[in-house]
Amino acid sequence: MSSSLRFIQDKFAEYYANNVIQPPSSIEQREFGFLLFKERMMVRHRRFENVDALTSFLRTTVPSDAYYSSAYYERPEEEMDEKGWLGADLIFDIDADHIPTLCGKTHDTWTCTNCGFIGKGPAPEKCPKCEEQKFSQQTWLCETCLASAKTELIKLVDVLMKDFGLSAREMKVGFSGHRGYHLHVESKEIWAMDPMARKEIVDYLVGIGLEPSFHGLGSKGERNSRLLSRPYLDDFGWRGRIAKGTYEFLKAATREDLEKIRLSKKALNSIIHNRETVLESWKEKGEAWRKIQYVGSESWKKIFLYGIGEQSIKIDTVVTTDIHRLIRMSNTLHGKTGLKKVEVPVTEIESFDPLKSALAFKEGTVTVSVTEVPKFRLGEETYGPYKREEVELPTAAAMLLLCKGAAKVIA
Repeated sequence: MSSSLRFIQDKFAEYYANNVIQPPSSIEQREFGFLLFKERMMVRHRRFENVDALTSFLRTTVPSDAYYSSAYYERPEEEMDEKGWLGADLIFDIDADHIPTLCGKTHDTWTCTNCGFIGKGPAPEKCPKCEEQKFSQQTWLCETCLASAKTELIKLVDVLMKDFGLSAREMKVGFSGHRGYHLHVESKEIWAMDPMARKEIVDYLVGIGLEPSFHGLGSKGERNSRLLSRPYLDDFGWRGRIAKGTYEFLKAATREDLEKIRLSKKALNSIIHNRETVLESWKEKGEAWRKIQYVGSESWKKIFLYGIGEQSIKIDTVVTTDIHRLIRMSNTLHGKTGLKKVEVPVTEIESFDPLKSALAFKEGTVTVSVTEVPKFRLGEETYGPYKREEVELPTAAAMLLLCKGAAKVIA
């Protein structure tokens, strides 16, 4: 084990020795899993009777990451076929990795594992130098990434409450400790839902199968569009969201935005020239938008589909449909950042600042040798950018760089 990895593990041990972990509900029916530092292997199928047993394990084993199952079992310690599945919470995972943001092109990097070529942003399909398709990737967390994830979380909570009738007390929200958020729905009414039922929820959230003509948004000749009125901003469910997505897109769209959805030049110019008329028509439930010159049904369909995309919720769909999923435990440390998973009251999501609230190490400083990192904020302070230099940093900032593999401890 390297001196830097040993330092990280020692700090994790210090954290677990001085903090009581918040266990999940029905702890005795959950499976627990742990990623170990030295072996980098997952230990699964663990069961604990109470929080004291769990805390004791964390303090003696000191894992890099700690998880528990969304599922409830009769025998959590057995192999999967023998566990006796009783049901599972409904879990949502929102991660900046699934949300396209411009900041990723500046602070994320990839390295070809074959030739060592390094590039910025998301990894390509093939290395431009050797054409191999295997890469190691280094993602960073910044305020833009985290804000994009929070936006999706707010949208998710809104849909679950308004469309599905869930209450805030049935939802547990937590910052993951890295680049996103988790939302758990704990209700016995949901326990028995199979993967297909959960997929129906996923499809609704991401807007799968929404056809504009079924909402009165096709051309005048389409049967569905003649029978249905078009959606309005105050409509319930997806009809209202389609209207909002369309309205907000047209309100803020630049020429470049309209070009990206492949509008013709005439349609694009007409939209820009008649923008106020179109917006007023949508706001006041008018139909003047249909009569804008050069903007036909195909152009409107492109605009509507973009609006649907903006209103859809970017979740990791695999997590929600998996009825055996392991999810990170609240108040435990994230091995890639040294930050902790923090629960967030639903009413405080908008004001929540993960770069302040998730700090686990608030005392002391550490001198590290940094390879290369972008500018970043933790707490009230901003650090970097750094490149091939030695710096003395507060422990939380140093731990972030060490856990990211972007720095080494100076002995």
